[in-house]
Amino acid sequence: MSNPTTALWIGTYPKAGAEPGTGEGIWRAEIDAAGRFAGAGLAAPVASPSFLALDPSGRTLLAVGETEPGALTTFHVSDDGTLALAGTAASGGASPCHVVGTGSAAWVANYGDGVAAVVPLTGSGVPGEARTFPHEGTGPVTDRQEGSHAHFVHPWGDDRVLVADLGTDELRTYPLDGSGPADGEIAAVLPPGTGPRHLVELPDGTILLAGELDCRLHVLVPAGPGRLEPVGSVAITARTLPDGAPGYPSHITVAGDLVHVGVRGPDVLAVFRVRAADAAGAAQGSPAVGHLTIENVADVELGAGAWPRHHAVLADGEVVVVAAQSTDELVAVRLDRASGQGEITDRLELPVPACVLEA
Repeated sequence: MSNPTTALWIGTYPKAGAEPGTGEGIWRAEIDAAGRFAGAGLAAPVASPSFLALDPSGRTLLAVGETEPGALTTFHVSDDGTLALAGTAASGGASPCHVVGTGSAAWVANYGDGVAAVVPLTGSGVPGEARTFPHEGTGPVTDRQEGSHAHFVHPWGDDRVLVADLGTDELRTYPLDGSGPADGEIAAVLPPGTGPRHLVELPDGTILLAGELDCRLHVLVPAGPGRLEPVGSVAITARTLPDGAPGYPSHITVAGDLVHVGVRGPDVLAVFRVRAADAAGAAQGSPAVGHLTIENVADVELGAGAWPRHHAVLADGEVVVVAAQSTDELVAVRLDRASGQGEITDRLELPVPACVLEA
């Protein structure tokens, strides 16, 4: 009896030195429950599709083209997993790096100029004209925070989104439907030099956020309508770059009480156990941050130079597929949920992977 497989969509960058649109595209790969890949193939050529998302129906695949100006391209997903182009529209800014689908629209984070944008989608997934939300500001890390850099959009509650701004150390919030003032509101201000990148929301509304510039896991709690309060942070990993500098966290995910963060430079998948704070956790030495204890239980080594840009946790929480951008491969990690320890079970050659999405 064959081992059933899970299909994945993979977004990619152009090869080093190549112009966008000269060979990269969206790939489709498969992996089984044991963490073994079953092959991959190019599903659709498209320029620099560095981040992918499915709309809530699962029938429309969204891809941002990390170009200047940026693009949003949408595809209809057939029953057999093939892609048919639905349409392309401007992303509303430069170098978009993240997209999320809400059903009737797509929210895009444009890294290059810090613009968040909402792009309407027809019932067949055709994108329309973006409404843009520009932002201004700077931070203390002068070579990375010289201006606003929108990096991630998170649907928040029933009717709002959060936008992580790496350049200004802020979380901005806007109405989900794109109405309201163009400058939105500030939901939270992180410590100077955090560089907020990606975040996850726990069931109680707590936000865990990866700081790309300080390599710390920040905890924010609800503090009234449209507001979040930072209550502390912990180091994501003790591993550093060869010169002793901290690494650069990329994506963060949660499955049960385990939280996973990819860290570029040290090239590890950092695994945390996050629980409600109690005396037992404190006695065992787990750091308490607000109402949580956060324990780094593993740093899974992905291989020198891997540069883990993104990852996906499959449905059972036991297999993590990492996009190792700089070694041109997908890396499968099988986790032991009890201990949080992980082992690499397979590698699959694939050119410059940037995003992994379960199909």
